[in-house]
Amino acid sequence: MGSFSIWHWLIVLLVVVLVFGTKKLKTLGSDLGGAVKGFKEGMKDGGAEASAPVQKSADEPAVIDVKAEDKTRS
Repeated sequence: MGSFSIWHWLIVLLVVVLVFGTKKLKTLGSDLGGAVKGFKEGMKDGGAEASAPVQKSADEPAVIDVKAEDKTRS
């Protein structure tokens, strides 16, 4: 009762192909592959930005982080 055999997976694949069609599955696969590729590139770029030191110019104003509070307290 644990895992499925190869025949179960083949039947599931056949049903999926019959329901969605091969063209739609191909499009879905290429879209998914593009999304994964974009995610990997974003992670690579994010790692490079995190390791590079941030340099501020003299013209750039300083950023102040503040905590906002709600004024409508009862």
